[in-house]
Amino acid sequence: MKKYQAYLIDLDGTVYAGTKRYPKAKQFVERLQAAQVPFKFVTNNTTKLPIDVVANLADNHDIHVTTDNVYTAGLATADFLDKRAGDQGKRTVYVVGEIGLRQALAAKGFTVDEDHPEYVVVGLDSDVTYEKFAKAILAIRSGSTFIGTNSDSNIPKSRGLMPGAGALVDLVRYATQTEPIFVGKPEPIILENSLRQMGVAPADAIMVGDNYQTDILAGIHAGVDTLLTYTGVSTPEQVAQQAIQPTYTVPDLAHWNLEAGPID
Repeated sequence: MKKYQAYLIDLDGTVYAGTKRYPKAKQFVERLQAAQVPFKFVTNNTTKLPIDVVANLADNHDIHVTTDNVYTAGLATADFLDKRAGDQGKRTVYVVGEIGLRQALAAKGFTVDEDHPEYVVVGLDSDVTYEKFAKAILAIRSGSTFIGTNSDSNIPKSRGLMPGAGALVDLVRYATQTEPIFVGKPEPIILENSLRQMGVAPADAIMVGDNYQTDILAGIHAGVDTLLTYTGVSTPEQVAQQAIQPTYTVPDLAHWNLEAGPID
């Protein structure tokens, strides 16, 4: 096993499940910090700002990092649309989503237009209503570009597997018969941006996650080695059916050695 220069790490299902602590994941992060190995939490959660993610990790999970260690699908979506719009592009959006996504877009100069936005962005929204969906659907059917933050069907929480952003995106897709442009995992964009920020080549990094369909496929698409931990969404039976296997699999992150790889 090669020694990786950087780790990209999922959160929900990998480091915690809602408010449920994963002590072995905490120890894994502390081992990275002690070894001074760069890492970034790459999360499809668009509901929080990086500062909120940092606070949640500290207050609820006793994991202490900085905002430089966090890159969300909300930030990745804002960066993607910022590049797409360029200097002359229209910067109007209608958003189905929460504060983390809204503020990330606002920080890039995007303003809300409920009637004729250039882009409709759909992410996780725990307060979503029929009217929010209606506005998004009408705008897309009138020509707005449809952006999905990520395709997660479910997210691991203390209550169990809850509906993810992908479930909301699919409602809009079905009602508009329009395919969205996805930004978050399993698309490679969010990983590529993270590695660019860290100054690390894909060949020198590894993606750590619990969900084959998002975390592992994102790593595969980005040319990054992958480590799947069976602490969240995917099961060994499900993963065994995949044509492309993760580079490594472990029961939990206590079974990963930074120098030697999987531990039996």
